[in-house]
Amino acid sequence: MSGHKFKLDDLKGKYVLISFWASYDALSRMHNAQLNEVLNHTSRKVEMISVSFDEFSSVCKETIRKDRLNARVCAVETKGEDSGLFKKYRLNRGFANYLLDDNGIIIAKNISAENLLFILN
Repeated sequence: MSGHKFKLDDLKGKYVLISFWASYDALSRMHNAQLNEVLNHTSRKVEMISVSFDEFSSVCKETIRKDRLNARVCAVETKGEDSGLFKKYRLNRGFANYLLDDNGIIIAKNISAENLLFILN
């Protein structure tokens, strides 16, 4: 949200959790909080990328602060459900998360906090 460019390749060699969510979606916020809790209590083998589909970046920032999200990268897609990213990942079926291994390969979709903990241990 700071305007800096970011490439997924910047995290090559680490596991990456990409979380798509919005402040108005209680389920996606709950999943974020649970996953964030796991990441806060494990080694930094996994970096979290948080992508919000809120219309206003200020709403996203406030939600991140309230929910105490500790993501390495926080991005907001202010076009919301009209964005190409939303359509590309077919998020009309519900917000999702993806876990990528250290080679950038998707190894899990909609991973739970419990399953993430299992993979990390």
